Amino acid sequence: METKLERIASKSANTKRPEFTSLYHLINNELLMQCHKEVDGNKAVGIDEITKREYSENLEGNIENLVDRLKRKSYKPMPSLRVYIPKSNGKMRPLGIACYEDKIVQLALKKILEADI
Repeated sequence: METKLERIASKSANTKRPEFTSLYHLINNELLMQCHKEVDGNKAVGIDEITKREYSENLEGNIENLVDRLKRKSYKPMPSLRVYIPKSNGKMRPLGIACYEDKIVQLALKKILEADI
C-alpha cells in the first residue's frame, strides 16, 4: 500500500504541472523541529521581528501551536517584509523577507515536495 507521501512524490514526478490543494496534513512536530534546526538564525527577520533565538525560548509550545493551526487550516502566513537591494547597474531589486515561522513552514513544504521516495 502506498503512503500519502509516496503518492505525492509520484504525482509530482509524473505530472507536468501538478496541483496540490493541501499538504499540511503531512506536517508534524518532528518535521517542524527538524526544520527549525536547519533554518539559518543569522538571516534577516520578517515584519514580526522574531528571531530564531526568540522563537526557541518556547520552542515546543510554538511548534505545537503551529502544528495545531496547520491541522485546523487556520494558519495564515504573514506578509513578507519588502526591502530593496541595489544591483550593480544602479537599479534596485525587490526582496521579500518572510517571518521566522513562515520560513519553518516553507522549509517543511519544500522537504515534502522534494521527497525522494
